[in-house]
Amino acid sequence: MTQLDKEVPVQKAELPELEILYRDEHFIAINKPSGLLVHRSFLDKHETQFAVQMLRDQIGQHVFPLHRLDRPTSGVLLFALSSDAARDAGSLFSDNKISKRYLALTRGFAPEQLFIDKPLKEKHDKIADKFADNNKPPQEAQTDIRCLFQASLPIAVGKFPSVRYSLVECWPKTGRKHQIRRHLNGINHPILNDVNHGDNTQNHFFAEHFACARLMLFASDVYFMHPYTNQTIHIHASLGEQALSIFETLGWPNEESDYFAKED
Repeated sequence: MTQLDKEVPVQKAELPELEILYRDEHFIAINKPSGLLVHRSFLDKHETQFAVQMLRDQIGQHVFPLHRLDRPTSGVLLFALSSDAARDAGSLFSDNKISKRYLALTRGFAPEQLFIDKPLKEKHDKIADKFADNNKPPQEAQTDIRCLFQASLPIAVGKFPSVRYSLVECWPKTGRKHQIRRHLNGINHPILNDVNHGDNTQNHFFAEHFACARLMLFASDVYFMHPYTNQTIHIHASLGEQALSIFETLGWPNEESDYFAKED
């Protein structure tokens, strides 16, 4: 089994202190590394590192995760610093007062702009979800996407005479499990190095050609209305040197600021 046949954990020795992106008396946000679990899971009984425990130990107080990020996805992860703040932050999600922006490197030339409105049926794990209702109908799922950059390499891979890539900006309107990954795969533009919802032939080429096996999905920005100050908070997570190096190789900008969300 190769690295691309499973979602690979980050080894303990490789993890420095978590990068803190934002902090006030009520909330804190980190740039979660790819490969790090948010919290303990039945699926990874032998894993010893989790964002919740690492952040708790790093700042010396309990933290309460307000949303999820898949293990292989990196980027902004928001926590409350008290159970009261966690409760009060519930309205951020129920009243649509929080927006999340992702960047995804996908196969093929993605459409310039598209609103994906496709319900998703929950996919259950045999172990973790063995008591879940398998007859539950598909849930509403919506994602706005916009293609930012495109690139082509004159290399034949699989049935394709050349390799084409797109960098896609994604704004999920709902929060279903693997929503962005499944929606992009559903329009034939899977995310590179997506083991569960991707193109394994393209994944292996990408991993070898760019020496990169991580999922190319980044939770780049979070906006929310602060429940206590009523101010709009914008938190941005850097993409990292590896991603910027790959983007530069594809002929795209090599400055982090070029990938910030553009104000309308």
